Amino acid sequence: MNNFFYDTDEETTARISGYRDDIYDNVVDRFRELISTNEMDNALALADEFYEWMHPDHAEEEPTIFFHEQELKRRYLELKQG
Repeated sequence: MNNFFYDTDEETTARISGYRDDIYDNVVDRFRELISTNEMDNALALADEFYEWMHPDHAEEEPTIFFHEQELKRRYLELKQG
């Protein structure tokens, strides 16, 4: 059963998608930098951490969950109060 609560609009979705794109670009750039400087252990550790994001068959399937701290607290209080 999916217990996630979310309320989003197109603007929020686009903003979060942009964050994910920026993270992906930074990870790939860093991976290439580590490979070029022969830091294989660090490159492999990075690739292991971001495998699903970097693998072409999984990149678009990996879910990304971001949350707004105040919204999360508000939702917690709603659920706590019944």
